[in-house]
Amino acid sequence: MEELIKCEANYLPLSPVTFLERAAVVYSSRTSVVYGHTSFTWGETYERARRLASALLSLDVAKNDVVSVLAPNVPALYEMHFAVPMAGAVLNTINTRLDYKTVATILKHSGAKILFVDHEYVPLACKALELLRNGAGGGDPPAVELPLVVLIDEIGAPTRVRICEIAIEYEELIRGGDPCRRLPELGDEWDPIALNYTSGTTSAPKGVVYSHRGAYLSTLSLLLQWEVGSEPVYLWSLPMFHCNGWTFTWGMAARGGTNVCIRSPNAADMYRAIADHRVTHMCGVPFLFNVLLNAQASERRPVSRPVQMLTGGAPPPAKLLEKMEKLGFHVTHAYGMTEATGPALVCEWREEWDRLSAERRAQLKARQGVSVLTLSEADVKNPKTMESVPRDGRTMGEIVLRGSSLMKGYFKDPSATEKVFAGGWLWTGDVGVMHPDGYVEIKDRSKDVIISGGENISSVEVENTVYTHPAVAEVAVVAMPSEKWGESPCAFVVLHECTKKKTELVTEEDIIAHCKNNMPHFMTPKKVVFLEALPKSSNSKVLKFQLRALAKALCNSTQKTAKPSRQTHRSQSRSSGIYGSHETEILARSRL
Repeated sequence: MEELIKCEANYLPLSPVTFLERAAVVYSSRTSVVYGHTSFTWGETYERARRLASALLSLDVAKNDVVSVLAPNVPALYEMHFAVPMAGAVLNTINTRLDYKTVATILKHSGAKILFVDHEYVPLACKALELLRNGAGGGDPPAVELPLVVLIDEIGAPTRVRICEIAIEYEELIRGGDPCRRLPELGDEWDPIALNYTSGTTSAPKGVVYSHRGAYLSTLSLLLQWEVGSEPVYLWSLPMFHCNGWTFTWGMAARGGTNVCIRSPNAADMYRAIADHRVTHMCGVPFLFNVLLNAQASERRPVSRPVQMLTGGAPPPAKLLEKMEKLGFHVTHAYGMTEATGPALVCEWREEWDRLSAERRAQLKARQGVSVLTLSEADVKNPKTMESVPRDGRTMGEIVLRGSSLMKGYFKDPSATEKVFAGGWLWTGDVGVMHPDGYVEIKDRSKDVIISGGENISSVEVENTVYTHPAVAEVAVVAMPSEKWGESPCAFVVLHECTKKKTELVTEEDIIAHCKNNMPHFMTPKKVVFLEALPKSSNSKVLKFQLRALAKALCNSTQKTAKPSRQTHRSQSRSSGIYGSHETEILARSRL
């Protein structure tokens, strides 16, 4: 066949920014954003984004400059997902739950030219900027050139808070922008669109760079596989700083949906938004399940129609999924990571599964699923031989990915990029199995697998079993040193509030007996520790490295002292707030 030529008619760079341009034409008068008493149409959102892009150019923002933002799910953060790349810059959404030292580290590493700060996070930003001014990370001050600060005040009810004398106010910036200004054209779809930092719970956070192409493909893939129809009403219960809201920031523009923004995913605000706006879709980590399930009567509002909920971040127990279904939420399980531009696997539902029992449906939903459409492959491999594991649902290996929707690489870290892409695959660090139907199920993080007497034990499987005990609200299982077995499972358990208030106590023996009745004995926890709360990261992930330190210390202490005959929740939690006094001391040391 003769060679045909690419031209402007048949070949243009892929970018999710084009979804907003289309929405402004196709859905111009449809509501785009709702926030309290404020709302915008898609035509208005497009104009505001163009004004902001124009204003950024007037502030000398150039191609590939990093623009950072520290804000909750407010309209300004949504608009920046389009305006910043419209100006040719790279959007860096910072996790608002981080401490000021980590925020300073991110600002320094990214070289942010401008920092947008919501009024709620002014104290955090001030401490981070002061640290930068005095030389964050060592060296003679100033360590870096400080970014220009833009304050995001409350729309319609300004707080008048000020962050520094030269700060610009967001709405003033919007009003000063020219919506008719000619904006830079995207020349290469491989250009960066976003810079997202990993949580950095055990090491310094790494900057993950997304391309316009990868973000575009990921967005379309998730809309298709989650079967998002026209005019969805999407509740922002998932922070937009989590992988750019798992790309649904751009996805709602593609479908002409309504973005319902709330500052905090607390029970009252979520139930109110669902009822008032007839929410159809929402996302969130499994932690939100407990927020909704444990809501007070005064916080609840009727869920009049099923709400589609996409979850990920940690494998939720099947029992928890079953409870959510009864509450009115149709949960779809996904698996992803920052490096995969959000979700990489989705548990696509099959019609024949509707005829199964609620318990069996929940078990199937707990699996991570099949690859998103933009991945060429997702597999489970033996990392030593590079061979795919058998599709038997039992043989464990590491989950690997490859495809056009993956990150470009780590910012300023070529060695880490080379390592994670070794052999032509993205190595996730997660251990899983492949079922006969091609669905992947996570069994653990590679560092969390417990090797007891030569047997590999999945901490996730043990957690799922412990969770089926009716008194258990949360559980995390880690390895505890064992003279006999090398390692053995240790379960850290948080009880339901109603259980704590009852006179009868749940004991360590009760939990162990429950496990022995529901799983192989070699997998049963040899130790159960009751806590008031599990230590968690800013992304609501359980900090298992802290629990491993605690398990090791508890093991050492029990070798020196007599083991109590009956350990109860009351006896462990009486002496302190979150942990017993001994546990508090151990965890304090483990954080250093």
